[in-house]
Amino acid sequence: MTVARAARVAGVDDPAWQLYERIGTFLFDQRLEPDPANFAFAWHLLHDSDSPLARAVAALTDGGVRLTKRDIESLGVDSPASARSVREKADGLVAQTQMQVEGFQDMVQVMRAETAGFGRDLAASADAIRRYGTGSEGALFDELSRVTATMLERVHSAESRLENATREATELRDKLEEARDNARRDPLTELPNRRAFEEAYAELAATGAGLCVALCDVDHFKAVNDRFGHAVGDRVLKTIAETLKASCAGHLVARYGGEEFAILFADTALESARVTLDNARATVAAKRYRLRVTDAPLGGITFSAGLTFVAEGEPLATSVGRADRLLYAAKKDGRNCVHAS
Repeated sequence: MTVARAARVAGVDDPAWQLYERIGTFLFDQRLEPDPANFAFAWHLLHDSDSPLARAVAALTDGGVRLTKRDIESLGVDSPASARSVREKADGLVAQTQMQVEGFQDMVQVMRAETAGFGRDLAASADAIRRYGTGSEGALFDELSRVTATMLERVHSAESRLENATREATELRDKLEEARDNARRDPLTELPNRRAFEEAYAELAATGAGLCVALCDVDHFKAVNDRFGHAVGDRVLKTIAETLKASCAGHLVARYGGEEFAILFADTALESARVTLDNARATVAAKRYRLRVTDAPLGGITFSAGLTFVAEGEPLATSVGRADRLLYAAKKDGRNCVHAS
C-alpha cells in the first residue's frame, strides 16, 4: 500500500470530504484502529502529500509493508489534541451523565414513594366519604367523592409514568456502563485494549505493587495475512489471545495494537513472570493451525516477547520502551523466544 493509493477518492468534490475518505482508506489499508492518535497521524500525513512525513511513510510502506503502531510512534506525530486529553474529556462526560442519571433515578424513586403514599391517603378518604355520604349532606359528599376519585385516577397514572421513567433511567445507566466497558475492550479478541492496559498500569503502580511488563509480537504475521487473508489472520490473533489469557491467568493480558499483545504481571518476580510467559509461548508454538475451508495446514505460528521488571515510580513509556527493545532483541535472535531483563 502506498500513500498515493490512500489518496484515491471516488466522485466527491468537497475537499474536506475527500480528506476524510482518504484518511479512512489509509487506516483501513494499514489495519490501524480508528482511534484519535491514528486519525491524527493520518491527517498529518495526507493533508500534505509532499511533507517529510509523507516521504518517510512512502519509504516505510514501499513494497506493500504495513505500518505498525511502533512506526507511528517513532515518527513522532502528536495529535492536535492528544488522545489522552480526548479520552479524559469523554470519561468526564460519561461520568457526569451517569451522576445525572443516578440523581434522576433517586429523585424519581422518592417521587414514586410520595405519590404512592398520597394515593393511599386519597383512597382512604374516598372510602370514608362513601361511608358517611348520607342524608342532606349526600350531594356534597357525592361531589367530594367524585373529585377524590378523579384525583386518585390521576395519581395512579402518575405512578405508572414514574415507574416507566425509573425503568428507562435504569436501562440508560446500564447502557452507559456497557459503553464504558466497550471503550476499554478490543472488539476482535475481547481482551482489554491499550487504554485499559495503561489505566491498570497507572492504578497498580500507584499502590507500589511490584510489576513486570511484557510485549509480545506475532512472528511473520504479515505473511499470514498476505498468504491466507485477513479473516485467517484475525482467527490467529483470537487464538493467541485466548492462549495468552489462559496461560497467564491472574494477570492482565491486553491487545496493545495490531499483532502485538501486552501483559501486566502484578506482585510477580521477573523469573516467575518469564517462566509463565515462556510456557505461553511454547503452547502457542505447539498448536497446529488449519484452514477451515480446505483443512490445509496453516503452518506453525509463534510469537517473540520482551519482558522487563518495572522500577518503583517508573513511567509506563519507560518500561514499555525497555520491553520493546527486548522484544526486538528476541526477533533478532531468531524469533519464538522471550528476552527478559
